[in-house]
Amino acid sequence: MKRLEEEIKFNSYMVTEKFPKELENKKKELHFLQKVVSEPAMGHSDLLELESKINEINTQISQLIEKKMMRNEPIEGKLSLYRQQASIISRKKEAKAEELQEAKEKLANLEREVSAKTNQTREFDGTEVLKGDEFKRYVSKLRSKSTVFKKKHQIIAEFKAEFGLLQRTEELLKQRHENIQHQLQAIEEKKGISGYSYTQEELERVSALKSEVDEVKGRTLDDMSEMVKKLNSLVSEKKSALAPVIKELRQLRQKCQELTQECDEKKSQYDSCAAGLESNRSKLEQEVRGLREECLQDESRYHYTNCMIKNLEVQLCRATDEMKAYVSSDQQEKRKAIREQYTKNIAEQENLGKKLREKQKAVRESHGPNMKQVKMWRDFEQLMECKKQCFLKQQSQTSIGQVIQEGGEDRLIL
Repeated sequence: MKRLEEEIKFNSYMVTEKFPKELENKKKELHFLQKVVSEPAMGHSDLLELESKINEINTQISQLIEKKMMRNEPIEGKLSLYRQQASIISRKKEAKAEELQEAKEKLANLEREVSAKTNQTREFDGTEVLKGDEFKRYVSKLRSKSTVFKKKHQIIAEFKAEFGLLQRTEELLKQRHENIQHQLQAIEEKKGISGYSYTQEELERVSALKSEVDEVKGRTLDDMSEMVKKLNSLVSEKKSALAPVIKELRQLRQKCQELTQECDEKKSQYDSCAAGLESNRSKLEQEVRGLREECLQDESRYHYTNCMIKNLEVQLCRATDEMKAYVSSDQQEKRKAIREQYTKNIAEQENLGKKLREKQKAVRESHGPNMKQVKMWRDFEQLMECKKQCFLKQQSQTSIGQVIQEGGEDRLIL
């Protein structure tokens, strides 16, 4: 129920607070992008103008913030603190919600991977994947089987080696037997009784087989009767020996069932208690973090107020000194007062402004004739330059003739 309540709270927070904010932000971004797309392309000069406007607005904002801080209104300070706390809590809430959403997505991906892997194993082997204690039991069985397999494999290797030795001895004995048979046949041929040893061996072999079969029949009957008796006695002994063990096993099974039930109950109690303690721990951690942040904010406010008090004390001292200097009858102290200095500076600046205005008026009045004089001077310079050029040409033409200037006229004499 607690988990379901937490999920409901989380989902309600996501639906009522987070998703609408994200939707509004996306709409604002879309509107802004549409506005940017609809406007014509901007050049470098437009960007510089926008940057200058942004800088001006930022300076205005900083000035307004400084003015607000200089006012030092207690109600606004309290409200700002509460607003900061609310903004911090909302940011933490959003961050935790995002982390929880990411964790849920990861958990869903892992569950999908696990289901896919289980389906693959079922398709491949036809069996389900073992979990927990069943997997441990399966591993222990595999280990015991691997030890038994190793032992059996070692025994088989020993048997194979022994079989190889026996096979080799058999081959050697067969070779010896064949050699002896060839020698015996040669001796029989010399004596004129060939085939005697073969017939004798066949008779001995048949008689031996008959006697072995008779012995085996008698032994098998005796052994079977003895085996039946032994088996019956063993079964009765095992039954008598296992009867108390079976009774104990039944009692132990009942105890095991009771203990498993108690263990499940204790485990559920432990899980609920652990969940409650974990939730309490998280709440306490959040409270501690909030109190630490409040402490830091109070410390910053304390230092800020101390700085402001010192500034105000300095300003108050300056104001008192100014009042003393302004009220005192001594003219030198009055001259030292800031007000007198400012008034003196203002008077000087006003006089300077009057002089500059008069100068500007004179410049405006003499601007037209001065410009005419400048133009006349430029024309005079051009005329002198032209005369200079003409004089240079005359000097270059002295070889052809002579130029004589008389009565304001120039005459060329060849």
